Amino acid sequence: MRKLNCVLFLCVSEMLWGQRPAMVPVKEPAVVYAPELVHELETLREAALSSEYAYQQVAYLTENIGARPTGSPQADAAAHHVIDTLRQAGLDARLEQVMVPHWVRGAETAELAAWPGQTPGTIQKVVVTALGGSTATAPEGLTNEVVVVRSFDELKALGKDKVAGKIVLFNVKFDTRKAAGGHWRDAYGEAVQYRGQGAKAAAELGAAASLVRSVGGADYRIPHTGYSVPAGIPAGAVSAEDAELISHLAQQGTVRLHLTLTPQLLPEVPGYNVVADLKGREHPEQVVIVSGHLDSWDLGTGAIDDAAGVAIAMDAVQLMARLHLHPKRTVRVVAWMNEESGLRGGTGYAKAHAGELANHVAAIESDRGAGHPMGFNAKISAAALPQLEPLEKILATFGANVFSVSSEEVEADISPMAEAGVPTFGIMQDGRTYFNYHHTPADTLDKIVPHELQENVAAAAVLAYALANLPEPLPRQ
Repeated sequence: MRKLNCVLFLCVSEMLWGQRPAMVPVKEPAVVYAPELVHELETLREAALSSEYAYQQVAYLTENIGARPTGSPQADAAAHHVIDTLRQAGLDARLEQVMVPHWVRGAETAELAAWPGQTPGTIQKVVVTALGGSTATAPEGLTNEVVVVRSFDELKALGKDKVAGKIVLFNVKFDTRKAAGGHWRDAYGEAVQYRGQGAKAAAELGAAASLVRSVGGADYRIPHTGYSVPAGIPAGAVSAEDAELISHLAQQGTVRLHLTLTPQLLPEVPGYNVVADLKGREHPEQVVIVSGHLDSWDLGTGAIDDAAGVAIAMDAVQLMARLHLHPKRTVRVVAWMNEESGLRGGTGYAKAHAGELANHVAAIESDRGAGHPMGFNAKISAAALPQLEPLEKILATFGANVFSVSSEEVEADISPMAEAGVPTFGIMQDGRTYFNYHHTPADTLDKIVPHELQENVAAAAVLAYALANLPEPLPRQ
């Protein structure tokens, strides 16, 4: 490939999860930032690249508070910690209530009860976890034959006669080669549909329960949880190794599995978005959001998904306050609640602020881990691109200068604002190993690389401050 004169790429993609977009070099910026703004952006970048604040926040959220499933005391404690911390940084912070679901995990066990070649009196344990939205088995569990399929079409072809009363296992592999090649979002998108919709499809054919091969890239016999559309039957995920075991045995003959899952869906409870403003000096009514989601799944402690995103947003804006930078427009931190199992925080915010969305200049979210940032996925008008071109030199110093423009959503919590025309940005992190840990017991603080977290803070801070100081807001979509 020939050498490009400039390393800022403006990419156009048909779908967020689709094929790699074409890249076009930008030779000369069509817009020039004022020298004072460039100096402020460079100062902010350097401060972010040496800041330990974000790592300290991730550590507290994950180790002191722990897992933060929606509706839990830990989720509530995390919201209060974030608001108190941001108030200490001088931001105007408040809690905005949303009603959230409260699903709790119960007992979860599985074992093979019968299979071809079984030694009399033996069982084989299977590593399993319940999926969010799952209903419960009876307390004593259920024991049924397993039907293994590798696609929705294969399930449909079996028909109700061969599925009714059985446990359906979707043994769909996560494509690790795609992930290693940088197409990790494509790999995830291909596999995660079975976690989200598998139970519903199985229930429609009369299945007694649904299992899915864990959606992730590391086969260390750990399960990956996540949300499954409620279907009225128990729904779980088994480790990749156990999915292969069951599949191999089922090819030889009848396999029966004893499954116990006892989750509960409790009454809805109040949850909270944390909203904190660094007020704009000229147009305080115009808002640039920097955000991450505060809730997590409960198997690990939610470090990469998504304490890191919350900490990145917190650090980016507290740095502006600490450096006495005064943006023209308001820069707002939002720590979203309930991204994982319902998006109540994102949809609730868009509804509560519907009359103000015309003055929301942009929204940024980090929810792809804490790996090295390469730039941003953006759902913006093509007419907005010239206003972003001067960021190339500032972001290029640490390699975060790619803008991939898509017609699809870039992050879940800010997608309701995108639908209202607000320009939205998601940080484009290196996710080649993200799904090794995502939604698993291994999503813990040690997976955070401090200097890469600092790079993410720098990327978010530079973009947010630039957007808050442009002569004119970005054009709407």
